[in-house]
Amino acid sequence: MANSNGVFSDLFNAVGQPVQNVADIAGNSANSAISIVQSCTNLCGNLLVSMANTAINLIQSVLSGISSAIAPKQL
Repeated sequence: MANSNGVFSDLFNAVGQPVQNVADIAGNSANSAISIVQSCTNLCGNLLVSMANTAINLIQSVLSGISSAIAPKQL
């Protein structure tokens, strides 16, 4: 039986809440997916920077070793 708001108001309330719940779940899922993508992007960026720094350090070590190997020896 309808309350004082009327049948259509009751129908809207009965259907509107589940639809709103579905929309909220979809929004939360999208936000979670975006958060995961941002985390993965940050991780990949950090890994690339670390790998580049390691490569630079390795090259510097090799060049330093070569320089000391070919430098004239002091007596």
